Amino acid sequence: MLTPEELQILSFTVRMALLAMALVMAPCLLVAWLLARFDWPGKSLVETLVALPLVMPPIAMGLILLKLFARRGDLGQFLEHTVGLEVIFTWRAVVLALAVMAAPMVIRTARVAFESVDPRLEQIARTLGAGEWRVLWQVTLPLALPGLGAAALLGFARALGEFGATIAVAGNIVGQTSTLSLAIYTAIQQSDDTTAFRLVCASVVLAFIATWLSEWFMARSKRNRQER
Repeated sequence: MLTPEELQILSFTVRMALLAMALVMAPCLLVAWLLARFDWPGKSLVETLVALPLVMPPIAMGLILLKLFARRGDLGQFLEHTVGLEVIFTWRAVVLALAVMAAPMVIRTARVAFESVDPRLEQIARTLGAGEWRVLWQVTLPLALPGLGAAALLGFARALGEFGATIAVAGNIVGQTSTLSLAIYTAIQQSDDTTAFRLVCASVVLAFIATWLSEWFMARSKRNRQER
């Protein structure tokens, strides 16, 4: 059984991951849709930028975020001077790191979901007078919904396990910015194998549930395509 402190860390991690997903889902789905359905100048550049967090060391992405959102960074100064918002070494930095690292997973999975929708169905809607946004809301999104659910769950699972970027921009402040991954790292550093194992088990359970549900959504999406 997890101790009250460990349950707090678990709850904090889940809440931060959910906030991160709420922050990125809309822009990620928009980018995925644009990549899946249109050719436009700079598309290859956007595809490369989307893939960067997947191939770069997470700590490197964390250092980039630290440079941008620190008090002397461009975005950090802007946020502090305009809305009085401090990001670095707060819970907001945790959400930021999780969102940035989860976004590529969401975009890539959502893009596959959009590409799985038969373009002929969208074209039929256009010939009946529907505009592009109406086609998106009434045809594309409903048909891609199972795949989009899988994208959200995979992004959530990725956020749950994030470590490198988080420790760079949020630190490992107990009770304030410590997530499951950071707490496991701390327990290992302190040679507290029992605590580390309990937290690892909790992490595995969360990741298993999210991944299993994403696989269920993807299987449902595949069945829908076969039925059509």
